Amino acid sequence: MGRKKLVRKAEPPSKRGIAWPRWTGLRGMTVRSWLELLVVPLALVVIGFLFSVQQDARQQRIENQRAEAERELAVQRAQDEALQAYLNQMSSLLLERGLRNSEVDSEVRTLARARTLTVLSRFDTSGKTAVMQFLEEAALVQGAGLFQGAGRGPIIDLDDADLSGADLSGANLSRAEGITNEELDQQAASLEGATMPNGQKYEEWLKDKKAQGKDGKNEGSS
Repeated sequence: MGRKKLVRKAEPPSKRGIAWPRWTGLRGMTVRSWLELLVVPLALVVIGFLFSVQQDARQQRIENQRAEAERELAVQRAQDEALQAYLNQMSSLLLERGLRNSEVDSEVRTLARARTLTVLSRFDTSGKTAVMQFLEEAALVQGAGLFQGAGRGPIIDLDDADLSGADLSGANLSRAEGITNEELDQQAASLEGATMPNGQKYEEWLKDKKAQGKDGKNEGSS
């Protein structure tokens, strides 16, 4: 009888060794062994990559915040320079060109109003507040003010003036023209203690307005 030829059963891939040269010291390592050996380095690579991405994002946020702060500073500096230029121009119109005693529709009044409306439209709330404080203290927006004859209107009317967000607390806007009490109430950030164009204090006007609103509702329901 012939002898049966022994056939070696093939090992599964997970247990099959890779035929590395003996001198490498890696003979007999299986695919599973290799995978286990590579887990830690791969994990370190992934962690390092994620850390790098996180650091880059953090650095980008810092740079964005710095750039935004620089932009805000530049805007504020430009506004401060524009405000100073406006005050210098108005001082020149008052002292050198007789703005206070000028006639209605005169060139100097037209120029003063145009410059005022321009800066009010470009300034933020703090700039608008500073401009209105100057106009109020210089008695340029009140009618029959300290430097004006009785019955005369304001030197600069506020028609089309952008006062949104301005703090007009305590301002004297008595007989101001070109803007109504309602428009002031809608635009200004604060009118506490202010004298409104109709001569009333803001708090009194507001109380009367609310009372009129209640009366109107009562009449409508009757």
